[in-house]
Amino acid sequence: MTPPRVPEASGRAVRVASLSPIVAGSPFSTPRRGRGGILVETGQLQSINARIAGCHACALATGRTRTVPGDGDPNAELMFIGEGPGFYEDQQGSPFVGRAGALLDELLARIGMTRADVFVTNVVKCRPPNNRDPEPSEIAACEPYLTEQIGGIRPKLIVTLGRFAMQYFVPGAAMGRSHGKVIQSGAHRVYPVYHPAAALRQGALARVLREDFDRIPALLATSQRPAAQATGAALAGRQDPAKQLSLL
Repeated sequence: MTPPRVPEASGRAVRVASLSPIVAGSPFSTPRRGRGGILVETGQLQSINARIAGCHACALATGRTRTVPGDGDPNAELMFIGEGPGFYEDQQGSPFVGRAGALLDELLARIGMTRADVFVTNVVKCRPPNNRDPEPSEIAACEPYLTEQIGGIRPKLIVTLGRFAMQYFVPGAAMGRSHGKVIQSGAHRVYPVYHPAAALRQGALARVLREDFDRIPALLATSQRPAAQATGAALAGRQDPAKQLSLL
């Protein structure tokens, strides 16, 4: 099975709601002292996963084999957000398990990390038919789950894999201009890179993707977790993409 097609440019914009703060009764409100001193209840991610498993908010639910909510360290400093599950992800219920996932593992090893050190998810939690692009309505249907994951984990750095994940934070941004640059999206630092599937299809992008990955450790070293109360306005007041990009 070929990896999902990842187009490189589009003017399609996706509206994103502000991230909600952690409040009593939310899936992350039961505290446990986690790695790095962050209070996160690992088991509470199961609450989000269970709601995703029972979700029928869009038509993707009718064709799925399994939902793919995401997995990894709930206290992760580094969070990866892809676009949508492919064939193998739909079969196994985990993100990035096909050829693109193998490349992601190689890139993580390149910077001294494994999947156990990060959290990986997608903007949509069910596979689009024939690996087509996710529709705006499908992204909107999954938005509450991703919002809650980001707000609970509060990563130091969010690495978006591919155009649709990037445009979740910066509608209308072009991958060619935005990759490898840090975007401050409210309280969150967002770092767009090409999708591994695109690098598998286009050899020239593989080198670009490696170079962008090589900068991640330095970016993590200069990043801080957003405060819980700051995530409530994480995406408020977004600027024009050209004004948000910073060469660090």
